[in-house]
Amino acid sequence: MTELKHLFQPIQIGTLELKNRIVYLAADTGYGDNDMVTDRQKDYYAARARGGTGLLITGMVLPSSMGKPIPGRVGIYHDRFITGLRQLVDVVHTEGAKIAIQLSLQYFWARGEGAPLEEVGPSAIATRRNSQPRELNLDEIEQIINEYSEGARRARDAGFDGVELHCGIGYLISRFLSPCTNKRTDEYGGSLENRMRFLLEIIALSKRKAGSDYPLICRISADEFMEGGHTLEDTKKLIPVLEGVGVHCFDIGAGWHECRTPLVHMSVPRGAFVYLAEGIKKVAKIPVVAAYRINDPILADKIIAEGRADLIGMGRALIADPELPNKAREGRLEEIRPCIACGHCLDVVMLGAPLACAVNPQVGKEAEYTSVPAKTPKKVFVIGGGPAGMEAAAGAAERGHQVTLFEKRDRLGGNLLLAAVPSYKWELSNLTNYLETRLKKSGAQIRLNQEVSQKTITEGKPGVVIVATGATPLIPDIPGVNGGNVVTALQVLGGEREVGERVVIVGGGMIGCETAEYLADKGKRVTILEMLERIGADIGMTTRWVIMQRLRSARIAMETKAKVEEITDKGVAVSRDGFAEFFAADSVVLAVGLVPQNELAQRLEGKGTECYSIGDCTEPQRIVQAIEGGFRIAREI
Repeated sequence: MTELKHLFQPIQIGTLELKNRIVYLAADTGYGDNDMVTDRQKDYYAARARGGTGLLITGMVLPSSMGKPIPGRVGIYHDRFITGLRQLVDVVHTEGAKIAIQLSLQYFWARGEGAPLEEVGPSAIATRRNSQPRELNLDEIEQIINEYSEGARRARDAGFDGVELHCGIGYLISRFLSPCTNKRTDEYGGSLENRMRFLLEIIALSKRKAGSDYPLICRISADEFMEGGHTLEDTKKLIPVLEGVGVHCFDIGAGWHECRTPLVHMSVPRGAFVYLAEGIKKVAKIPVVAAYRINDPILADKIIAEGRADLIGMGRALIADPELPNKAREGRLEEIRPCIACGHCLDVVMLGAPLACAVNPQVGKEAEYTSVPAKTPKKVFVIGGGPAGMEAAAGAAERGHQVTLFEKRDRLGGNLLLAAVPSYKWELSNLTNYLETRLKKSGAQIRLNQEVSQKTITEGKPGVVIVATGATPLIPDIPGVNGGNVVTALQVLGGEREVGERVVIVGGGMIGCETAEYLADKGKRVTILEMLERIGADIGMTTRWVIMQRLRSARIAMETKAKVEEITDKGVAVSRDGFAEFFAADSVVLAVGLVPQNELAQRLEGKGTECYSIGDCTEPQRIVQAIEGGFRIAREI
């Protein structure tokens, strides 16, 4: 058993005592309704509190009614919100955790009721595409300062254990702090002292209204990774000033939304930005939170042990598994459902949808998706050991069903194994390992190297059959597609086929892009051909730009609007905009999609067997749909 001696030590933030060093970082959930707290939101935070987290920080809460009305966000700009917010505080306290509220305005604000929303800032300097902020005048600055302070007062009245001011990632306060966006010539711009004035006046008025000893946290991007913006050394200069006005803790992040430095993508090494917290801790006298890409309790404990930070901020790791702290404290590390850093949670929130997680279907459905014992335990056969099948088998066995999982290959994981082959996607292997651990603990029987036929079903007499037989590569109807130089992306990733030095990949979706980078890393000269106008059109918005950046860095050629007409032993002939082109290649890799393999389920139709199909065998799916499908079937049978 791994002993985590430091992670579960108590710590003091001002007058606030925490039972451990784990902080749930602010993350928008989108579960609010008309700016009010909902039961769904309370259930979500209660689960993270019950899971053993020391301090929870809410997602961004609007201190101003003039801020952008984002769907599902919660407000604190009127006393009418206090009752609902107090209920949220109460459920978290009941579960044994502390909770702070994060106050933040982003980019948009309106001059008054009925006025149009405008992008605003300290100066009329654009940093985002297609944006041009309007410079706030002095009266408006005073109004916003008052709105923040009233938010702090209401937070205290609602019983929150503290307030976090979001001073990072390019939101309004950080735009005042940063020299790259603040070019004012009055008392709110120019020198560092003047650029800090907006924040310092928010703090001063908040303390006057909420109390000088009311715990206050500042969330700061220690390095903005913006041209002309704050570096770590610049940020260090803020620290003694903020400590002097009564800040009790620094929550250290990195970058702005606009920066082109990958911050949370799975290609970013674990703990990559701890050095920022470490740098701040060297000059700070109050607790410092390290954050970003820390999803491993062992790493978290090590960071504290080495004195690099005082607390560990986990956002996505606690979305994926709210029980992470309890499991870590009890030495059950292998039972932690891992965050795979896929970015699905960020993608859905950025699109204005409620928070969801690719590996945890219970996110946002904590009250609805509870696991209850099966009323009538059944004999269940699960056919296929990919993520959908593994999730279904484990979930059904945990409910008391007698489950046997069949996999025709010699190991579990399905196409998840191939998805984890590119070097930067190793986090995916942790999901396979976790599902295997659950299966073994659940009591499900696992039969490897066994392909199931209708005879297996007939002789085994299961009460339920869950078919999760996956999908195989789509082979398009193109002249020359069966040539000896043509292989599939899955064959390449699986090590079944070798390729030559010059490689053309047909298909520029996620699989094509990942295979291209995998081959480029091996020294191959790679060209991607995509018939659509955009490479990576099926990749999430918070991930795609990182993938494109990596492809360009690997010198991979990318050709769009290219329709493949023929494959020869010399390369690929395409048509584009009415013109014929030819791309020389030693090998051609097909990455144009998958075809569901559901013959077994079709043969079982009408045979009197209760049968369900999940995963890729219904239609090609992402991990989120596969896990959700397996989870849903397991709880329904």
